[in-house]
Amino acid sequence: MKKALSIAGSDSCGGAGIQADIKTMTMNGVYAMSAITALTAQNTTGVRAIFEVSPEFLKQQIDAVFEDIYPDAVKIGMVSSAQLIMVIAERLKYYNAGNIVVDPVMVSTSGSSLIRNDAIDTLMKELLPISTLVTPNIPESEILSDIAVKNRQDMLTAAKQISEAYGCAVLLKGGHSVNDASDLLYTNGECCWFEAKRIDNPNTHGTGCTLSSAIASNLAKGFSLAQSVKRAKDYVSGALEAQLDFGKGSGPIKHSFNLNGFFADEK
Repeated sequence: MKKALSIAGSDSCGGAGIQADIKTMTMNGVYAMSAITALTAQNTTGVRAIFEVSPEFLKQQIDAVFEDIYPDAVKIGMVSSAQLIMVIAERLKYYNAGNIVVDPVMVSTSGSSLIRNDAIDTLMKELLPISTLVTPNIPESEILSDIAVKNRQDMLTAAKQISEAYGCAVLLKGGHSVNDASDLLYTNGECCWFEAKRIDNPNTHGTGCTLSSAIASNLAKGFSLAQSVKRAKDYVSGALEAQLDFGKGSGPIKHSFNLNGFFADEK
């Protein structure tokens, strides 16, 4: 069985962050591990508080995982400070980690800021150059590329800029566009569009966390980057189509939509 590590924040309502990552990795057939960067008090309506772990404690978590159960892939999500990003980058380089997927989480689905301004620069300088793939949405891609993204050509320009600047593949997610949810994978100078129709579901809390974790899971299992993206997008689509409806705001998706078996049965 392959193993994957999520380095991200905790979501107390379970729809995003570490909780979404563990559910996603489990449903995608890998053993999930975690290193928590921050505790958040949040629900579907917003983030109430963030309690960041110390750099030393984050280092201890990462070391504990790598020294005992070496992960086949690493997903990095919410990291709110430059100091924590530096620790992650240094430790992943020390352990020669592979299949690193960075979800540059900057703003929550509910609109709350999840990263400090100085941390964005550090993320760009320290994490992106060692990553296999970065998965920005359109607003995040505008920050990373300094390019306004209004259409598909802009998506291509921004993805190319990010990939060439940091030497990593880019999956630019089109979910914030008006017409569809088509994503662009740009890697090694080549682009591949993953076309998809928007699913009519207002509950999208944690979709970015889920997608990046599913990609990391499939990379861990040995699928190519393009195959991993396709499988991950199909998984997210299934979770959205299940139409789970929890909470008063933008609720979580149903990570367990394809869970079958005796122990999953309801009474």
